[in-house]
Amino acid sequence: VYPPLPLSLKTINKKNFFKKGGCNPFAQTGRSKLQNQRAALNQQILKAVRMRTGAENLLKAATNHKVREQVRLELSFVNSDLQMLKEELEGLNISVGVYQSTEETFTIPLIPLGLKETKDVDFSVVLKDFILEHYSEDSYLYEDEIADLMDLRQACRTPSRDEAGVELLMSYFLQLGFVESRFFPPTRQMGILFTWYDSLTGVPVSQQNLLLEKASILFNTGALYTQIGTRCNRQTQAGLEGAMDAFQKAAGVLNYLKETFTHTPSYDMSPAMLSVLVKMMLAQAQETVFEKICLPGIQNEFFMLVKVAQEAAKVGEVYQQLHAAMSQAPVKENIPYSWASVACVKAHHYGALAHYFVATLLIDHQLKPGTDEDHQEKCLSQLYDHMPEGLTPLATLKNSNQRRQLGKSHLRKAIAHHEESVRGVSLCKKLRNIELLQEVLSVAHQRSQLKYTQHQEDDDLLNLIDVPDIISKTEQEVEIIVPQFSKVTATDFFQKLGPLSVFSANKRWTPPRSIHFTAEEGDLGFTLRGNSPVQVHFLDPYCSAALAGAKEGDYIVSIQNVDCKWLTVSEVMKLLKSFGEDDIEMKVVSLLDSTSSMHNKCATYSVGMQKTYSMICLAIDDDDDKTGKTKKISKKLSFLSWGTNKNRQKSASTLCLPSVGVVRPQVKKKLPSPFGLLNSDSSMY
Repeated sequence: VYPPLPLSLKTINKKNFFKKGGCNPFAQTGRSKLQNQRAALNQQILKAVRMRTGAENLLKAATNHKVREQVRLELSFVNSDLQMLKEELEGLNISVGVYQSTEETFTIPLIPLGLKETKDVDFSVVLKDFILEHYSEDSYLYEDEIADLMDLRQACRTPSRDEAGVELLMSYFLQLGFVESRFFPPTRQMGILFTWYDSLTGVPVSQQNLLLEKASILFNTGALYTQIGTRCNRQTQAGLEGAMDAFQKAAGVLNYLKETFTHTPSYDMSPAMLSVLVKMMLAQAQETVFEKICLPGIQNEFFMLVKVAQEAAKVGEVYQQLHAAMSQAPVKENIPYSWASVACVKAHHYGALAHYFVATLLIDHQLKPGTDEDHQEKCLSQLYDHMPEGLTPLATLKNSNQRRQLGKSHLRKAIAHHEESVRGVSLCKKLRNIELLQEVLSVAHQRSQLKYTQHQEDDDLLNLIDVPDIISKTEQEVEIIVPQFSKVTATDFFQKLGPLSVFSANKRWTPPRSIHFTAEEGDLGFTLRGNSPVQVHFLDPYCSAALAGAKEGDYIVSIQNVDCKWLTVSEVMKLLKSFGEDDIEMKVVSLLDSTSSMHNKCATYSVGMQKTYSMICLAIDDDDDKTGKTKKISKKLSFLSWGTNKNRQKSASTLCLPSVGVVRPQVKKKLPSPFGLLNSDSSMY
């Protein structure tokens, strides 16, 4: 049996909560300190980027030789500062110890994603103006609803690291759907600027587009799931189940983000980066499957060792695929080097474990009378896609010398993998600071070396063969868990405005008209139809309501100051008949042709980020697809275009500073560094 070895970790208090489900942002927990450091680094990166842009513009404009030399010198200093800030941000992204379980454990730390930081947003002025202008209602009646929306957004900046925090983020995401339908027409900008910082590069992205807000909240939901997964106690069966579930859900949210939102302006939410992050979450979920099998202890028994060896090979395989994906452009330029190093280290580590377990089953077990030879032969043959040259499964099992030699060959390969994993840690400064990782690798390496030493012979260098890789196999394939938004209850804060089917931002209607009429001999002079809101139907042109200005198709919004927008036909009819023959005041609205009455132009701004990811994607699309139709469409997308697959909208990626007039640049297929995105011909000041 190979029992786990204990190692103490720091205990972190995470029991402080903030209003509406968010954590207290002033609590001095390890996680809050990391987020505060991330926010401060984001501001420093923004300042350095602005200085570099200004220096580059000055270099282009200057003609004096001495001035140009001085500017070049300052520019080198700024670039050096940016590189140092980027390394500091990478250090935060690999600060895995803060997010791990507080229980004693001896397992390799898992990697969580940090939450994206954002700036405060004031909805009040814009929403109040829109309520008055578009809905013709007193905007001050909606102050509490607007305050609730802003409080909910503020709470989402510091969600608790549990299911309540996930529900908080999802409820805000669903609430944004209501807000988008109520207040964001597809043909105009509302003037609300959303700013989010890239979690990997610290570069800010600003847009007057609610889709940036929705995408960033989805990213943080996936990131929160990763933090929940790393927090689980991996020394218990329930903890490992919870970790595996959390990482699969994180993969589901990030994959949903990749498939739903296109041409995202932030590198951490680009399709290529999200694909890698999904692979990373599934790889970590597969790692928990291996740990779950090993949790009771690995019995030194033939078939158990076969199973564990193939599970270890599976984990090594997925990490090898992850490392290959991280090494591809453009992801390679932006993924933290320490993350790629961890993927490589784990690929070698679990590959080494697979060979060690195969070596153990070959060396420690011999065929005895009564042993199920056929079963062992079948298992051994399934370990390889082909047996080593000159060997057959049954002959190897029966020949103790062949078993020992093949086992030692596996041990030699295991030691080679262990040495590569240790070397990978030594080459990365950030990983050298993770003592737990080094200790786990060292113990595994020493165990393989000890077993090889016990069976080492002088002629091993001549007799040992090069063994093939072990075929991976798992009893539980991890898979993406699609986010279940339907399980989250979210009530529209602004439902008093009326049913969304009618009272939405993309529909226009006349101001409310007061209709004063009476029911003559109990006859209203019209019938009603529809659900909420109710419409006037079959109007008698000579009745008092028609003479007062009512029209067929009018929506009834109130009767005698009683709001009727959510009442059914029977309820409205009952209310009308309750007044008998008394004078009735009914307010109605009529829908207008939205195409003729709504604005058909909108202003977009872009500063300091002339080449964004989405612009590059558009340029690549232009190059790859040479059809006339594609070229015609692409020429119209002169600004950053991104959105949902069903409803793509024009918008702009900005850097907070307004500057009008950006011409679409000629972009090559190769994606530049995120800091290189901020080179702009337009002035920053």
